[in-house]
Amino acid sequence: MQHVATIERLVDLVDPAGNVFLNMTQAEALERVASGDPQRVREIDGQFALVHKAGKIVRLARSIGRPLRYFIAKRHEGPALIVAERIDQIYDFLKGEGLDNQFHPSYTRMAPAHYITEIALVGCPDPNPNYTRYLTPQRNRLPADLDAIGRAYIGQLAHECSQWLDTIDPAAPIGVLFSGGVDSGAVFLVLYHLLLTRGQAPARLKAFTLAVDGRGADCEQAIRFLEANDLGLFLETIEVDSSALDIRDAIRIIEDYKPLDVQSAVMALALCRGIRARYPDWKYLVDGDGGDENLKDYPIEDNPELTIRSVLNNLMLYQEGWGVGAIKHSLTYSGGQSRGHIRSSAPARMLGFEGFSPYALPNVIDVAEGIPFIELTDWRHDRLYALKGEIVRRGVEALTGLAMPVFEKRRFQRGAIDEPGFSARFPADPAVYRQTFLDLYAR
Repeated sequence: MQHVATIERLVDLVDPAGNVFLNMTQAEALERVASGDPQRVREIDGQFALVHKAGKIVRLARSIGRPLRYFIAKRHEGPALIVAERIDQIYDFLKGEGLDNQFHPSYTRMAPAHYITEIALVGCPDPNPNYTRYLTPQRNRLPADLDAIGRAYIGQLAHECSQWLDTIDPAAPIGVLFSGGVDSGAVFLVLYHLLLTRGQAPARLKAFTLAVDGRGADCEQAIRFLEANDLGLFLETIEVDSSALDIRDAIRIIEDYKPLDVQSAVMALALCRGIRARYPDWKYLVDGDGGDENLKDYPIEDNPELTIRSVLNNLMLYQEGWGVGAIKHSLTYSGGQSRGHIRSSAPARMLGFEGFSPYALPNVIDVAEGIPFIELTDWRHDRLYALKGEIVRRGVEALTGLAMPVFEKRRFQRGAIDEPGFSARFPADPAVYRQTFLDLYAR
């Protein structure tokens, strides 16, 4: 008879202070995860990474806003399950236990966002986890009316931001990582509007824009965006030298090697370091990460694996990748923004900021998935790419009365530096990024 060993040890290294709960306490959220009931977990509003153990069953649940990783180590006494936010936390723990000879970064697993991950604490052989989806938006439920969609989408964004404002010090300064693009622009205008309607000082708000070597198109775009509504005094440009852009450091911090995510993280890290140097006590940063994924605003032509039919037919494809049941689903990294969001969250967290990403919250994603994209686009790329600006512009104007400028889409890493500077700093070969990551754990 095969001997089944009980895992005697659960090591939970997740910092509860990193969670942002908008409608309940940490204890209430944990109780919902403990139930294993997806409808109850869906009630949690915020960005969170939660771990609960009951007997031999461990349940993990997270939103996109926080990563959650785990690893099973073999010990003489029986296996141990280590749960952490980061790969290096797991590695450091194993080193302290003299178990690091078992480690490879590819052996760690990421709990996918929007699922309850259930692990039975028995080992030899290790059990596969069970996944139960807790976020299942009803697709195509909104009318094919851009004004109505804009009101619903930005209205939900504003509701989440308002709840978040209720959780923080009413005098605390708030920084928006700002490019003057659609997503960061809408977040800024919504926060500005909410502060005014609450009777709070909008002067606590700043729009932080990165300029590398004093150049980059985002700086000019940010000025134009804010001055269109006489809000130019809120802009603060953070200028850095291109010599400060460190790919290896960014890879170490995000623990990933996908070129676009690394490039974005390099810029986020430079921006956050610049803010921290200027404001040693600054705490809250808000970003627009997730807006592209919600409204499916990525150039499909750049990815040979995608077609407009796969993008529009698959639930939350940009947020979750191909899904936990797919062969292409990465156990180490999950998929989509569930994987890539760390490009924004990790640099801010490493610099001591508390980040908030309202577009990545389940309630905002739920509204976005209700948009009838096929009916609105008739499978045409140009209509899809024009959709986000129209929806967000109309929604912001309906909520705030402000006319929001809409500029041509540009990635963060391209807007903060000019083209010669970008080419000089970022290798074109994806293998360079992957090898740099592997070198972190080379023996």
